[in-house]
Amino acid sequence: MTKRKDFGNSEVAAVFDSCPKQAKAKLLFLRQLIFDVASQTDGVGELEETLKWGQPSYLTTASKSGSLIRIGQIKSQAGKYAMYFHCQTTLVDTFKEMYRGKFEFAGNRSIIFSAANDVPVKELRHCISMALTYHLDKKAKSSYSKADDRAAS
Repeated sequence: MTKRKDFGNSEVAAVFDSCPKQAKAKLLFLRQLIFDVASQTDGVGELEETLKWGQPSYLTTASKSGSLIRIGQIKSQAGKYAMYFHCQTTLVDTFKEMYRGKFEFAGNRSIIFSAANDVPVKELRHCISMALTYHLDKKAKSSYSKADDRAAS
């Protein structure tokens, strides 16, 4: 991991500061992983860090390459926290196909983590990369499909 990213948004920093110590450490780890993956993934560019639904959220505002990622505690389940993805994407369904048994999922919107367990970092990096390039991948598939249609005519 690279050097810890400073907070540019005081409201986001306040959310992290309000978390219990163990949850804060786990969420800061996810935050740094998101920034690290973004900086190492072609086409993503700078991330915007903001709050959505009261949770730290990461958007590819400049490049529009990806889909929103949020992170937060699961307040109704002690020791659990999650990474959330837009429920109208195919991201979580794809993650389930690729990494069933590696992650716990909640519906079509999140990967659930337990504070007591290690995060499968390699696999999570891949999931984050797929979310941050979701729109790039859709555009590429769309252009391939159009080219295939033209070739078939």
